[in-house]
Amino acid sequence: MKLSEIKNYLQNLETIAFELPNGNLVPSHFHVTEVGKVSKHFIDCGGTLRNEEVINFQLWNKDDYDHRLHPEKLIHIIELSEKTLQLEDLEIEVEYQNDTIGKYNLDFNGTNFLLTNKATACLAEDQCGITPQEKPKVKLSSLNNTETSCAPGSGCC
Repeated sequence: MKLSEIKNYLQNLETIAFELPNGNLVPSHFHVTEVGKVSKHFIDCGGTLRNEEVINFQLWNKDDYDHRLHPEKLIHIIELSEKTLQLEDLEIEVEYQNDTIGKYNLDFNGTNFLLTNKATACLAEDQCGITPQEKPKVKLSSLNNTETSCAPGSGCC
């Protein structure tokens, strides 16, 4: 989800809820403690120099049970961040503390913002020799389905 998208969704909400991948909700007294731009300048395993940028939201909750972040307040925080940090309309990454700091992609289901799992990937599969191997095509009609085809030692089991 891009920054412009979350602002559009927030305009139509009365409350904000973030749902974790396991279906649990982030406690409703969460704070957005940071909004920023994260730049990653790196080289992949194939030797290609890369640059990635995302908008980062950090969610945090403590024992402040009376605190509730309302949509208009989060819009204000985002707009202040856009102006002050000169943010572009980039994808959002969300940090949230579970057992360790988790990084999530962001989606929306019409009611809740969904924290979706991120995954690592090899960006140079073609240069690492790990490209997926094509499975051999076999015609089902060519398979021998007689009882003796699965006899011990026949290799079918």
